Amino acid sequence: MATQTTHKFWLKISALTIASFGPILTLATMPAFNEPARWSLDLLTWPLDGFPSYDAPEIWFLSALTGGFLVGWGVMVWCLSIWVYDLAPEPVRKTLLTSALAWFCLDSLGSITSGNWPNVLWNILFLFLAVGPLWRPATD
Repeated sequence: MATQTTHKFWLKISALTIASFGPILTLATMPAFNEPARWSLDLLTWPLDGFPSYDAPEIWFLSALTGGFLVGWGVMVWCLSIWVYDLAPEPVRKTLLTSALAWFCLDSLGSITSGNWPNVLWNILFLFLAVGPLWRPATD
């Protein structure tokens, strides 16, 4: 059973997991630095075949937006862990769980409808990494 101490620690793991993608995507807006993001998307859309190319300015713009959103979401989760969790542990837990499930559902649906269903498998992995023991209420 998870304790509040475990939950509070895992919120930081969640924050880092979420926010870690932001800098990669933001750097991808610059052609000299977009290979890590291009390779990551290639991996997420399996098989490794060089797609997407990351050559289009529209992709750079979407990377900028997505990178900013992910860093912002990660920072918010971190702030919840240090400023709010002790005051309201169960609402914070539910907030993280609800936001992660909302991301999972929409991202997975978009992956399927765009023909990139292998990303759903990665989403499952990241969902479990982001939520960890926060699936269940703390025991203390």
